[in-house]
This record gives sequence, C-alpha cells and structure tokens, in this order.
Amino acid sequence: MNRDTGFPRADAENDFLRARRQQVLSRLAGWMRRAPDDVNIMLPFDEVVAALGRAGERRLGLEVIALDSIVGSVDRDREFDRRFRPTSGQVRERWQRLALAQRRGESIPPIEVYRVGDMHFVLDGHHRVSVALALGLRTIDAFVTEVLTRLSPEGVRYRGDLLVKDYRRIFLERVPLTGDARRAIMLTEPENYGELAEAVEAWGFRLMQDEGVFLDRATVARRWYEEEFVPVVRMLRQAALIETQTEAKAYMSVACERYRLIRSHRWDDDVINTIQETKRR
Repeated sequence: MNRDTGFPRADAENDFLRARRQQVLSRLAGWMRRAPDDVNIMLPFDEVVAALGRAGERRLGLEVIALDSIVGSVDRDREFDRRFRPTSGQVRERWQRLALAQRRGESIPPIEVYRVGDMHFVLDGHHRVSVALALGLRTIDAFVTEVLTRLSPEGVRYRGDLLVKDYRRIFLERVPLTGDARRAIMLTEPENYGELAEAVEAWGFRLMQDEGVFLDRATVARRWYEEEFVPVVRMLRQAALIETQTEAKAYMSVACERYRLIRSHRWDDDVINTIQETKRR
C-alpha cells in the first residue's frame, strides 16, 4: 500500500525504491518456485515478429491502451522486467523525474508502441510505462503502429513460446496448408514440426513417383492432408488411439511406428491392429 508523505519529491523517491524492491522480491519468488527463466523477462519485439513472420504494418494514431497489454520492448528489455519494474538503479534519476512530474499533474507525452495481436511493445516511453504502473494507473496514451504477421500471435505470452511459433512458421512455408487444414496441424514441441515437414515431403515425393508428374508444394500439402492425414486420423479415433494429444501428434506417433513395422505406405486395419498391440506392451 502506498503511503504518500505529501511531499511529491520524497514520494517520487519512495516510488522508485518500492518498484525496485518489488522487482527483487519477484525474482526471489520465481527462484524459490523454480519458475521458468522467461516468466519475468519482457518479450523482445524483434524476436516475436521474426517468429511470427512480418506481413506489413499500419499506423493507427493516438489511442488509450491498457497498461497490462504492454508485454515487451523494441530495444530496452534489459533495464526493466516483464512488469516494467527497474532491474537496477541506473534508471533512477530519470525515473524519479517522471514520477515527480506525474505526481504534480504535469502533462506527460504519449508513448509509442507497436501492436502485435493484443500485445503492445514499447518503442519510446519505457520510463513513462514503468512510472504509470508503479503509481497504479491502468491506461496510458500511446501512438500505435499495428504490425501484421503471417502467423497468429495467439498463445504467445513468454519468450519460450516463440520457438514453437518459429518452427510452425517454417513448417507452413514447407507445407503451405490453408483453411481448416492449417488450423488442424498443431504441435506443442518445436522439433515435431521439422519431423512432420520431412514426412509430408517424403509422402509427396512418393506420390510424384507413383503418378509420374511434378506437384508443387501447395498441391502436395493439400493432397497429403486430404488423402493421408484425414483418413488416418479418422481411423485413429475409431481405434481410440487419440486421447489428450493433438491429432497431428497422434498421427506422427503412429506414422513413425508404421514405418518401423512395415515398408509400405498403406493404411488398413492390419496396420492399426499392429500398432494397438505395440502400445499395449
């Protein structure tokens, strides 16, 4: 609970000390809980956009945005933590100057942010965000530029989430699925996307050999989904081989087992029965 002294300069100094203490206590609590290292680290804008694939941008102008939607920075991610609390005393002088101005009711310029999905990344105004949060404010004025990405930013909250998104983006470049097919292929382990891409490409190569024609990536992706993935997933459901895992993960696990057991590319009841027996052992 903030206890103002009635002296703005002293209160601004206390604001900074309180923010630093909270940052240190948060790090200590994370260490005691053995929380992942990226929980208190703000998201780096460049890494997020690289993982999702930049498709363009547009200026939206001045808006009022929620402070809790600000999750990252363009280039100042070492000076503040995920909640924009100072990570050292180096920013103290400027921070306290802004806190004093805020307490005196002086005009504070809008910050500048990039918007990716529902997340905001600070381009200019890190200290202003930090002070606003420390003083308990909920919104802030910001000049917003929206960045459009090839992949949806949904599900990105921590730095560790970016690796899965990055591998998924590369997978979809190699296997350009669209619509429902694109949404159906969801994996949680980054390396699985690489393995699945290789499997689809191998399937497409065999298909081209069988038919004696060249097929582009989009055609291979569409036919693999319709002629291989959907029928296999249907059989796996009938055989109760899909439980809590995603359809794509279930497909991968039995596809690998199929190639270990037999040297053909067919799917039938005998193959499913053999896989069921293998899983029971």
